[in-house]
Amino acid sequence: GVAFFISILSSCNAFSNNVRSLDDLLKIGIQGCNNSGRRSSVTFNSRPSGSCLSMGFLDDIFKSSQSSPSSPSARAPKVTVPEDFIIPEPKPLTLTRPSDLPSVLKSSAALAVRLATSCFVLGWKIDTLFYEDDNEESNDKKYFLALGPFRIRDSSSVLEGAPRPDKPLILYEYDASPFSKRVREMINLLDLTVEYRPCPGARQSKFSEEMYEKTGRKTVPYLVDPNTGISMFESDDQIQYLLDTYGPTDKTSYDPKALWPITFKAFSIYTSTIAALLRDMPGSRRQADARPDNEDMLPIELWGYEASPFVKPVREKLVSLALPHTIVSCARGSANRDRLVERTGRFQVPYIVDPNTGLELFESPEICEYLDIVYTVKE
Repeated sequence: GVAFFISILSSCNAFSNNVRSLDDLLKIGIQGCNNSGRRSSVTFNSRPSGSCLSMGFLDDIFKSSQSSPSSPSARAPKVTVPEDFIIPEPKPLTLTRPSDLPSVLKSSAALAVRLATSCFVLGWKIDTLFYEDDNEESNDKKYFLALGPFRIRDSSSVLEGAPRPDKPLILYEYDASPFSKRVREMINLLDLTVEYRPCPGARQSKFSEEMYEKTGRKTVPYLVDPNTGISMFESDDQIQYLLDTYGPTDKTSYDPKALWPITFKAFSIYTSTIAALLRDMPGSRRQADARPDNEDMLPIELWGYEASPFVKPVREKLVSLALPHTIVSCARGSANRDRLVERTGRFQVPYIVDPNTGLELFESPEICEYLDIVYTVKE
């Protein structure tokens, strides 16, 4: 009962220290993400791809900012923030614009359809209900959920010693694809940081062409692991690969049956399609006024998680604009929640860091507005 109650709060955003924050339709969506290719789904790259992202948090994790021929250009196009753009003050647990209520309700309904999958990391557990922060006066703060008299610290019982990639994995996908959603949810469960290369409708971006040049196919999802040189199609194969490579080292430490909302393919595809329909098939088309050079931008860093109704519009906007982005997964129990508190002094998602402009900001509506201002073509 406590876990369910906390998951509902998580889905409406997140909390920290003294304050927390809480378009062809189905045909296009299924066409682009059809997983029934005749080719082998696994290939080995002689020249693995890497990320060209070079900034604080990800440098610390991946210890590498070298770009590769298939990475977004190190000489990214120049973009600037208008002088009159006002960076919003973070307002956790607040719906800052009443007009956004329908979007939040749709996301919450989609979350319910998917049984709150990816709200939690694999092996989620409550460490204490009454956390006492011995470093309240220092900069070494930790995340906790303040809920009435409770100060809840949570973590994963199985991921602490799990292998972590030195370089971020790369996923070619788009938001409405039900096959891609399965993989994104597993990425959240395993608390992985992954670079996403959007392919709206699977065919409407330079990344789609890049994928075709590599594989001869334009189907998603397509996973590339520069750490092992392995790349593959087929969501089933990708899910198993992620579990085998970056899951708990002790395979008996968790019950694989608990992953059935993802691994039961018929259920996950059906409910993920319903969830995409509830959100109007996001990312099925490239936004008409998106800059033609958006794919050449440096990946934008997005802190959040798949299930959050507040993160969802930002993710959808990034995909429709075909902007590469790296998501730092922050599901309940994620170690990345502590890192965000250490970096910003609070836990609230979505939070973006844009290396193309140097801007960092919270608040979902303002982030979407910012992306539209900076990454679209003006008449």
